[in-house]
Amino acid sequence: MATDPNAHFFQSSDGLNIYYRDFAGQKDGTPVICLPGLTRNSRDFEDLANYLSSRRRVLTIDFRGRGFSDHDPNWQNYHPGTYVEDVWTLLDVLNIGKVIVVGTSLGGLCAMAMAAQDGDRLAGVVMNDIGPEINPEGLARIQEYTGRLPPVDSWEEAARQTKEIYGHWLPGLSDGEFLILARRGFRENDAGVPQLDIDANIGRAVREVGPQKGDPWALFGALSDIPTTLLWGEMSDILTKDIADKMKDRKEDLEVVPVPNRGHVPLLNEPECLMAIDAFLEKVE
Repeated sequence: MATDPNAHFFQSSDGLNIYYRDFAGQKDGTPVICLPGLTRNSRDFEDLANYLSSRRRVLTIDFRGRGFSDHDPNWQNYHPGTYVEDVWTLLDVLNIGKVIVVGTSLGGLCAMAMAAQDGDRLAGVVMNDIGPEINPEGLARIQEYTGRLPPVDSWEEAARQTKEIYGHWLPGLSDGEFLILARRGFRENDAGVPQLDIDANIGRAVREVGPQKGDPWALFGALSDIPTTLLWGEMSDILTKDIADKMKDRKEDLEVVPVPNRGHVPLLNEPECLMAIDAFLEKVE
């Protein structure tokens, strides 16, 4: 990280150091900010950021408690409202008035909350396999393992554990690709042993804090005048076809892009995802 020219920190309103990467790119288009999933971090967007940065400025962020960002001493702060506040702080620090949000899972929920709070600052939203309604079976699966996975002793074990968690939903990935995914979700400690790169208290928050405040469908309604594309993993147990169809019924101009052979979540390197994001950016200034 120390030699990464894109790596920076900002201070949250409550004094935490929050990590982000700034892929400078072209200055003439609306910047893109990528918001990660519940147990993931900014490294998941490295390929997409490099892909887009020749055309757009791209920001990626580690939500508090993940990656290189500080852990929050108050675990009850691990909820979308706090994450959104941190995103607004980052945009204000960088004097960015308007952005396009690419939100994976939790990041997509944050995008909806941002639209409800200040929709004029969102030029567009790409939601990666998430909606205002979450299939209970998928939610139970995520609640069960978040913050509870056993420690590993090597990168080989980290890759194996990653495959155990995500393998069913990401068919066709090679062992090498699961190792790449593991290296984005784990980080070596001082002894050189990989550790999950999240605060275990995030799992506690998921199980005890409860859902985000407000009616989720009302938050989705805040996207009514904001160009939005929905990437839907056809195998997803979080975003089912019924939920995606309800979203389309509520927002007729919603672009729903099925991603075959993917559950929760598409990795954003799939051809269907890249084509959809390319087409979306062509329409959004």
